[in-house]
Amino acid sequence: MEHVNIETRSALPIETRSTDNTDPLAQATAAVEEIRAAAETARTAHAAEVAALTTRLSAVETRMNRPGTTTEETTEPAVEQRAFVSFARGGIERMQAEEVRALTVSTDTAGGYLAPDQFVQELDRNLVLFSPMRSVARVAPASAGEIILPQRTGTLTASWGGETQPSNGTQPSYGQQKISVYELKCFVDISNTLLEDSAFNLEAELAYDFAEEFGRAEGLAFLKGDGAGKPKGLMQEADVSELVTASSTIVSAAELVTAFHELPTAYASRASWAMNRGTMGVVRKLTNTAGDFLWKDGIADGNPPTILGRPVVEMPDMDDAAAGLSPIMFGDFATGFRIFDRVNLSVLRDPYSQQTNGLVRFHARRRVGGGMTKGEAFFRIKMKP
Repeated sequence: MEHVNIETRSALPIETRSTDNTDPLAQATAAVEEIRAAAETARTAHAAEVAALTTRLSAVETRMNRPGTTTEETTEPAVEQRAFVSFARGGIERMQAEEVRALTVSTDTAGGYLAPDQFVQELDRNLVLFSPMRSVARVAPASAGEIILPQRTGTLTASWGGETQPSNGTQPSYGQQKISVYELKCFVDISNTLLEDSAFNLEAELAYDFAEEFGRAEGLAFLKGDGAGKPKGLMQEADVSELVTASSTIVSAAELVTAFHELPTAYASRASWAMNRGTMGVVRKLTNTAGDFLWKDGIADGNPPTILGRPVVEMPDMDDAAAGLSPIMFGDFATGFRIFDRVNLSVLRDPYSQQTNGLVRFHARRRVGGGMTKGEAFFRIKMKP
């Protein structure tokens, strides 16, 4: 057995607790200071990197701004758009093969070329300015010259009865309504000088001219058309209920309130007032028994004025407030009136007939139909004869 020398073991150093009595608060303060110093060093290094990057970007920008080093970004119009402009300016004879293939040929008997989509969209927006009926009626495309709309003319009839009493047999009945599509056409002459001037915005000018003429013609037909070669107008429909005023020269506030409540609730909640600008001037002066004006201007820019909480639409072709005429219509136009577009716009370029006058004639066509589909959705005010 091994013997341990006790004297040697006692000579080894004995470990004891440190005699360092440093204050813990001072130690924490020193640690925080060390962290702060490290963060400051990192921030200084980052600021130096940002400054160097800024200097480099400034140098690149300076070089890019030198003459001849900038590149202007342009958006090329679609090939269909370029093709239509080339067709309008120079005719089919001067067009490139790619542009000729891009043109959409009209298949109707009058020939011509269909305007590209972007042009048609501009035309539709402009049409609303001149044909207000489009802003409130329901508009849809048509695939045929006649549109057949199914109608329910009768409904089931329920009846009360005892436990063993037989029920009465009833069944709904259905009918049809036909809306025909008619042709609307016009032409516009443009000088050769304007066509040759590249600064002339041909598309915008043609779109506005066509929209103005088509909008004027169809807006009048949708209200007062007789149905002979044109749509039958809303004001010509005999199925619309009406109120005859007590005066032949002015409409009263009470008569407006009556018209509002004569329309069924399902339609009145979505209805609009239609009148021309002269009638609007008369109605704006009407007050109720408390002296408040029935006419309320929109609370924000772009909001339409209202009468009894429903919007007012200005339709220039409505009658004036004169004896025997119907100056005001109140109804749900989106439900009770339909507009169908068969051909949005077809354009035929005629460079020959007016060439002695230095002009090129553009023939434009639209095929459109429209008509009332629900008479109960409208109520009109007629002046006393």
